[in-house]
Amino acid sequence: MASISEDTTHTQNPAQNPEDERLSIGANLAYGLQHVLTMYGGIVAVPLILGQAAGLNSGDVGLLVTASLFAGGLATILQTIGVPFFGSRLPLVQGVSFSGVATMIAISGNGGIPAILGAVIAASLIGLLITPVFSRITRFFPPLVTGIVITTIGLTLMPVAAFWAMGGNKAAPDFGSTANIQLAAVTLIIVLLLSKLGNASISRLSILLSIVIGTGIAYVAGMTDFSQVANGPVFALPRIFHFGYPTFELAAVISMLIVIMVTLVETSADILAVGEIVETKVDSRRLGDGLRADMLSSILAPVVGSFTQSAFAQNVGLVAVTGVKSRYVVATGGLFLVTLGLLPIMGRVVASVPTSVLGGAGIVLFGTVAASGIRTLSKVEYNNNMNLVIVATSIGFGMIPIAAPGFYEHFPAWVATIFHSGISSAAVMAILLNLLFNHFTAGNSDQQSVFVAATERTIRYQDIARLHDGDYFLNGKLYDAKGTEVPLIAAEAH
Repeated sequence: MASISEDTTHTQNPAQNPEDERLSIGANLAYGLQHVLTMYGGIVAVPLILGQAAGLNSGDVGLLVTASLFAGGLATILQTIGVPFFGSRLPLVQGVSFSGVATMIAISGNGGIPAILGAVIAASLIGLLITPVFSRITRFFPPLVTGIVITTIGLTLMPVAAFWAMGGNKAAPDFGSTANIQLAAVTLIIVLLLSKLGNASISRLSILLSIVIGTGIAYVAGMTDFSQVANGPVFALPRIFHFGYPTFELAAVISMLIVIMVTLVETSADILAVGEIVETKVDSRRLGDGLRADMLSSILAPVVGSFTQSAFAQNVGLVAVTGVKSRYVVATGGLFLVTLGLLPIMGRVVASVPTSVLGGAGIVLFGTVAASGIRTLSKVEYNNNMNLVIVATSIGFGMIPIAAPGFYEHFPAWVATIFHSGISSAAVMAILLNLLFNHFTAGNSDQQSVFVAATERTIRYQDIARLHDGDYFLNGKLYDAKGTEVPLIAAEAH
């Protein structure tokens, strides 16, 4: 791998935005690969689950996986590089959205994969048409709301890290074994040591290096197997409508439209979150361009056999951990994904990385997302308002589906679709409560509930220094030791 030095890695004009920073080719390749390894498990999970639910054979499931990699790569390039009216031009990795898995499984039971593809195309087209509405809601996403959402994203992803650390496959005999968890712990320790002891470049590559080292340890310990890498084609083009031409069923489209609405909310939150982490402005136009890229990618993905596309929250965490804010790094990651979609053998190599290794790295990644949200919430004003209650209620509401995954199983399907995600639950609650208490102020009490954070009492030292022995306050007035009133000057006049 090319040597990356502080002199050659960065080329940035002080006047340009942080996301427009250009790095060396070696840095782009290394950091881009790090993004791919971070989200690889998530992007292949959906096609694996749907393929198995639809009863596809292993060959067709493999085609679903490579199609998702290819479509996710193109969507990532569109989102980061952008064309007029499409693409936020922020470091966001795109991939198959997990929010619609339950809905798509239900649709596949009635119409198979073609019904899923048709529902995704139709619902995403409707989503594309309504993006102007979502692009104008940035004023309803102050630090109060974005901080809640970013914190919840991190907390929501922590069970994923734990699941990965245990092995990632409940059906496997070694799921939750001491060996898996120890491998995850070793990977975590490597991340921390590289972050502390390495120079700036090594620290930024700590996630990638820890995954490589962790995989090497797993290979020596006999916990990973590369024997399947050579089985299968080396190169394969995506197959157009391999699973049949899409069919359009009204009920399926309506169900998928709810998923698209949730995806728009989550993608809006991710765009605003990464904007906060990168420290660049996200206005309504930029948000709209990002959402349109999301929807256009979701319309086109079914052509090659993939599904709805959205931003990956775990990669938002990687941006926060490494401090590498360049969108060109993520675009390079998109090229890697396209390559993996065309070269199944490369995908098989990456698939050989033990899930436990990804779990150890994920603890740092996802925890950093939550920490970034807490840092954003520290900027919020809590005096004489209901902001503390908004934070507490929204995060608590977002934790319900994490603490009790079956909480909404007896509710109508549309309720479960919207609120099964802790991210969308917290986002909806934060937006509604912020509107209720901070925008619709009619009915707000001057002395709001006991949960309101009290104003800290402070007295300036210079004011105390002017007091004399024997001075005292009585009924709001200051008197000296002889009982003579001392004039008080109003702060404004002073």
